[in-house]
Amino acid sequence: MAYVDGFVIPVPEEKLEAYKKMSRECGAVWKEFGALEFRETVADDAPPGKLTSFPQSVMLEEGERVVFSWIVYESRAKRDEINDRVMKDPRVAAYMDPANMPFDAKRMIYGGFEMMIDL
Repeated sequence: MAYVDGFVIPVPEEKLEAYKKMSRECGAVWKEFGALEFRETVADDAPPGKLTSFPQSVMLEEGERVVFSWIVYESRAKRDEINDRVMKDPRVAAYMDPANMPFDAKRMIYGGFEMMIDL
């Protein structure tokens, strides 16, 4: 069954274009190394909640947008293999430096998930 890495990220509105550029470049590398899907979405209907919400999860600040992203792999083993290769690739290396990220990586939420249902 497939395996998914998921991310929720706060991106300043003025850095959305830089984020898209980074995502396109890095996504191409993930796909080249075998990721089945590479998706990036930006919230347009994710209101703050009373107890929990996407904005609260990343401590969203004024002038920022929530980005919800996922990468689909054939399996956990394939994901680990692909991510190892991606992180060593020079096309991605510069973006892994927090100083070059167009978002606050300390507020990024991420994790790996086993596919439970795939309709």
